[in-house]
Amino acid sequence: MSWLSYHEAANRLAVLLVHLGYRRGDMVAVLMPDSLETHIAFLACERAGLVAVAITPRAGVEEIRHISSISDARCLITKTEYRAFAAGELFKEITRNPDAKLKQHIIIDGPAERYVVDGEILENLPSTNDAAGLPGTAPDEIFLLNTTSGTTGMPKCVKQHQARWFAYAEYVHDACGATDKDVFMRAIPSSVGFGLWSGHFTPTLLGATTVILPGFTVERMLAGIENHKVSVLAAVSTQFLMALNSDAIEKYDLSSLAVLFTGGEAVPFAKAAEFEDRVGAKVLQFYGSNECGAISYTKCSDTRERRLNTAGHVIQAMDVSVILDSAGNSSARTGLGQPLCRGPLMSFGYYNDEQGNSRLFSEEGFMLLEDKVEIDQFGYLRVIGRIGDFIIRGGKNISAVAVENYALKHPAVKLAAALPVPDPVYGERVGLAVVLEEGASLDLGDVVSFLLEQEISKSYFPEKLFVLNEIPMGSGGKVAKHELRRKLFPDGDATE
Repeated sequence: MSWLSYHEAANRLAVLLVHLGYRRGDMVAVLMPDSLETHIAFLACERAGLVAVAITPRAGVEEIRHISSISDARCLITKTEYRAFAAGELFKEITRNPDAKLKQHIIIDGPAERYVVDGEILENLPSTNDAAGLPGTAPDEIFLLNTTSGTTGMPKCVKQHQARWFAYAEYVHDACGATDKDVFMRAIPSSVGFGLWSGHFTPTLLGATTVILPGFTVERMLAGIENHKVSVLAAVSTQFLMALNSDAIEKYDLSSLAVLFTGGEAVPFAKAAEFEDRVGAKVLQFYGSNECGAISYTKCSDTRERRLNTAGHVIQAMDVSVILDSAGNSSARTGLGQPLCRGPLMSFGYYNDEQGNSRLFSEEGFMLLEDKVEIDQFGYLRVIGRIGDFIIRGGKNISAVAVENYALKHPAVKLAAALPVPDPVYGERVGLAVVLEEGASLDLGDVVSFLLEQEISKSYFPEKLFVLNEIPMGSGGKVAKHELRRKLFPDGDATE
């Protein structure tokens, strides 16, 4: 698609949304696989002064219903199908509850060539001559909500504004000197922060060609790099590790690739170095979160030791420091502790979640990250471990509490504890330790079948099940996760 066609397609949808009665600030849920239409919908909502609510296509029905409810979305935009069945049936399923806030369903059939609204094909579209009067969204206004895993279960909606991604693009340029001659490829979902800056904002600001993978496979990614002469790749560590482990990496010409932006989980030095040596591209990373953006980044000009053994130099504009003790009484610019920041790359926090914001922000307005890091005397940051109860599977944060809550719905499960299982490719997989009700039996297939029936997102499916006689508990009555990990993985390995 050309930039002109993209511009016109976004205008067509924006004018239609205004014609249908949506007004500035209204929420519009967008549920699509990665596609041209996804970006058209985001841009159309922004031009119409609306807020797009980006829902990952992997979300289950219960998760979709939850996100559309807390966001107050009144409209759902999809393609003709959701996974393997008709999107119209999905909409009926989501809205069968009489209290559902979603009232209208818009299907984009092709890149804005045909619209179906509430089951009716629109024959006469509003004229795009009205596009000049569209209200638009200012850079410091909310233009999109995207989701992040909450430590207490269901996803939270993060308030995104454009100004943070304009500022972010400056650091991307500083990191690798990208220009309009570069060809970007985004291998991660468009709805996450990583996908937004690498696919929706930075290439557009540069006017650089962007390649969107409609669904990730190693073969598709490598073939796309060769076919389109991709020079800048955005992929989580798991994706490039899968490429290294695949015979397909020898089949394709990857010589055009100059930079791999990665992150989302720890980047193993040896594997990153192997990727650089075999492909000839430099591996770069930012460290941060969907909520705060970035607080450090590596650059092509950094030494390999700095690029691959640290998460880069802290960003001065983000006012980064670390809390040195558990009580939060002291902080410093260097040392070991929990990072906090305040600056232009931050989001506006969570939508419709005062309790979540109270944990996210300090009283002084600094944002807290759920990690333990070390900042050295030169300002370079290393990630030491995690504070929050998350499993990071292939770069995606999965709430351990959510996994536990879903597992506890099974009648055979008396007690459940979710924990990360070490994995050489995904970094971590979802493990579930359970104590069963007396006389009950359970295997992994039983759990998966049960969760499928409950229409739970597959992100929360356990991949390894441990049936135990007891789960270690702490003095406060909570599961002692560190002790459980030592019990299950005494050598740090995911043994049977």
